[in-house]
Amino acid sequence: MKIGELARVTGTPVETIRYYEREGLLAAPPRTEGNFRIYDESHLERLSFIRHCRSLDMALDEVRILLRFKDAPAENCGDVNTLLDAHIGHVTARISELRALERQLKSLRERCNEARDAAHCGILNELSQRPPQGTAIEGGHVHGVHGGTPARNAEK
Repeated sequence: MKIGELARVTGTPVETIRYYEREGLLAAPPRTEGNFRIYDESHLERLSFIRHCRSLDMALDEVRILLRFKDAPAENCGDVNTLLDAHIGHVTARISELRALERQLKSLRERCNEARDAAHCGILNELSQRPPQGTAIEGGHVHGVHGGTPARNAEK
């Protein structure tokens, strides 16, 4: 199948498929005489595996490790368990950060209970104040909540 069909079948943008190839997660397929990539069932299965991992918010490095184990089925999977335990820990920490963000937003929302002129808006006035020391705010957002690398965000 050509890249467009693989993209359609897996719900993966063509650029993301090419990105996974460049990153070494997906083997470059053979090409036709007309220089078209031709993907087979193994590409479909591997891409589906990658997409499933990504849907669980696993980083590309985590996916890479899991693929190494998938490619070596006789290996002991203890490290897979360790990787997943660590990932669960990251998710738990992010949930905690998101709950803190929710509390901050609700507190901010309580600053303005009725529509009034913007000069007297409690939300705008509060946002004009410096954040208190020790908050999780860093770089304009709650640290860790809007995670991801530029490359990770580019593949979406």
